[in-house]
Amino acid sequence: MMDRQDIDQIALRLVSLVPPGLAQAQQDLRANFQDVLAQGLRRLDLVTREEFEVQSQVLARTRAKVDELERRVAELEAAVAARGS
Repeated sequence: MMDRQDIDQIALRLVSLVPPGLAQAQQDLRANFQDVLAQGLRRLDLVTREEFEVQSQVLARTRAKVDELERRVAELEAAVAARGS
């Protein structure tokens, strides 16, 4: 997820687009931009790269276990079918 520094940089870019005649309002605008960006990002319910990587690893391990169980079930079914013949 974006950290406070990233939000600050975006807010500064937005403030730089404000016409020079509104220099006094730039600090207020910057604070407002930061708050709006932070709130918007929180609502997106994003995860960090680290959280994503951990969940990817969990999913890979789970997939490997499911594949192994499917292989074992197929072997057992084949053994049962061979006895029944």
